[in-house]
Amino acid sequence: MIPLIFANKGEEQIIKKIGGSEEVKRHLENLGFNVGGTVTIINSLGGNVIVKVKESRIAINEDMARKIMI
Repeated sequence: MIPLIFANKGEEQIIKKIGGSEEVKRHLENLGFNVGGTVTIINSLGGNVIVKVKESRIAINEDMARKIMI
């Protein structure tokens, strides 16, 4: 498993684990990041990433991306 921040741009990945506090996990799940779901990095700029999750594009910062393991 590696953090989402290290995924290759454009490749669909499966979320294997979400780390962090319960509040962070709940926030990410509300955005659509669920274990077993898929995520694709669309673009990365200065550590921040734009990802595609469940047909939506979401921007998350580097700290959040490091909590999502693929």
